[in-house]
Amino acid sequence: MGYRRQGVIDLSILREEIFVSPVGSLDMLSRAEVGKLKDAGLGGMHETFRSCALAVLNCGGDMDDARAIYEAYQDFEVDLLQQERGLRLRLRNAPASAFVDGKLIVGIRDHLFSVLRDVVYVSTEIDGRVGPETPGGITEAVFHILRNARVMRPRVGPNLVVCWGGHAIGRTEYDYSKVVGYEFGLRGLDVCTGCGPGAMKGPMKGAAVGHAKQRIGDGRYVGISEPGIIAAEAPNPIVNELVIMPDIEKRLEAFIRLGHGFVIFPGGVGTAEELLYILGVLLNPENDGIPFPLVLTGPESSRAYFDQLDAFVRGSLGDSVAGRYRIIIDDPQRVAVEMVEDLARVRRYRRETADAFYFNWRLGVDPLFQAPFSGSHEEMASLSLRKDLPVHMLAANLRRAFSGIVAGNVKDAGIRAIEAHGPFEIRGDKEVMRPLDELLRAFISQGRMRLPGVEYTPCYRVVD
Repeated sequence: MGYRRQGVIDLSILREEIFVSPVGSLDMLSRAEVGKLKDAGLGGMHETFRSCALAVLNCGGDMDDARAIYEAYQDFEVDLLQQERGLRLRLRNAPASAFVDGKLIVGIRDHLFSVLRDVVYVSTEIDGRVGPETPGGITEAVFHILRNARVMRPRVGPNLVVCWGGHAIGRTEYDYSKVVGYEFGLRGLDVCTGCGPGAMKGPMKGAAVGHAKQRIGDGRYVGISEPGIIAAEAPNPIVNELVIMPDIEKRLEAFIRLGHGFVIFPGGVGTAEELLYILGVLLNPENDGIPFPLVLTGPESSRAYFDQLDAFVRGSLGDSVAGRYRIIIDDPQRVAVEMVEDLARVRRYRRETADAFYFNWRLGVDPLFQAPFSGSHEEMASLSLRKDLPVHMLAANLRRAFSGIVAGNVKDAGIRAIEAHGPFEIRGDKEVMRPLDELLRAFISQGRMRLPGVEYTPCYRVVD
């Protein structure tokens, strides 16, 4: 049995109009900002906000197919009402599960206005700004979005652990991620994830219990998402700080700039994408000597998964790259103890180099890892996956291949593209394609591509 609630999927709809008022700075928006949010046409923010709002309201739903979610609630509407006393949202035909006795659940309300905050800020302050697509400009944009969301803590030492892993994991792996989070919480560490279910929810839930035992009342459970993925991985209820980045590349950079240590639990193609992103960044010579804790961990039943992932990294990028991470099997306490030791080294390094605790400015991110990748059929077919490429370039292109598969699996645009044009074709050298194909086959056989009970049809074809 999977970790999620079993049974009939609840698609009930609250037909009555619901009015919701914000808390904080969004009490007031300018007429121009409200106009953009109301504009469903070109240049407006309305459709982005509507899709993200629906995803947040569908928290706890049992679907990871963005298109199916949008179609199930195609009559859902969200409108902004600018009044003399400030801003209100009007919700119509919203998922009934977001309400208790006709009232919006408080945590979901907070997430809803976090989405509004980030959509407004990106549209008004980031999009169209001079120089945002330069490497330095992109990093600045990431910084400003995080600062506007108030998720950076300038007077707090390194204690934020980023936990990555799949949304479609089994009970044993989910429970293990909770225990690791619990050990983090007992040691006063905070947790940041992709905000969704599975291995993103587990560490947060465990950390919340650990914090409670230590009487830590201000524990942080930071979730970072982006519009393309949020419907398939709606924010879990533990998240108390939610940030919506404009795209997957800025989302990944936000993780590595904000986080201090990294743990990877079992997952699928999205988790492999995140691992390749980190490894590709660490292969940049600029980053030699920068402490960057990276641990791969899971229960004994996941040993084969990590053996396969390690074999893929060694086979495609080389044995030396595997020295950038540690694999710890079935030992949550060791994961936490070693992470605390690693974070002490991060603290010393940041002090010695006068780098900020709250944002890793010194980490160099190559433009290859910042450039947006839509994952179209043309882009997937033209990826250069050659063994003679510089290793960081190969890592960047493999990351893009996995990103495209994620889009084809769960993103609305990707699913529609696959239905219209058939599977993506991924081409490259046999030395690269063979370990890639073996890894993807393992993900399918282990049920890591979709939620339990959902039949998976590959959205790609590996061609060597």
